[in-house]
Amino acid sequence: MKDKALKERIVAEYLTSGLSYREVADRYGVDYRSLHLWVKEYQGGMKKPSRYRRARLLRELPTDRLPSNIETIQSELRKARLYNQALQGAILIAEEELGVPILKKSGTKQS
Repeated sequence: MKDKALKERIVAEYLTSGLSYREVADRYGVDYRSLHLWVKEYQGGMKKPSRYRRARLLRELPTDRLPSNIETIQSELRKARLYNQALQGAILIAEEELGVPILKKSGTKQS
């Protein structure tokens, strides 16, 4: 699938709706295995590098330079927004199922 925005919309719907891979994939006319791969890709779980390789990759990353390519920055922003939506959806679902406010601070009483 070449349309990134549609792909991200499909992934967001899967992550926030509680439907199965097959249900969401059938709704959009895509293969459920592709949807599974897209979700893993956006969650960063495609392939975990070994501990040694991770350390080497972290050393190689330039920490003082940000990407200057606007398309790269926009792509990263889209992924961050999608991840944020997925987390918010998961929190809302957990709050509904558990009946506990997760985002509210606990501890001190307000008068």
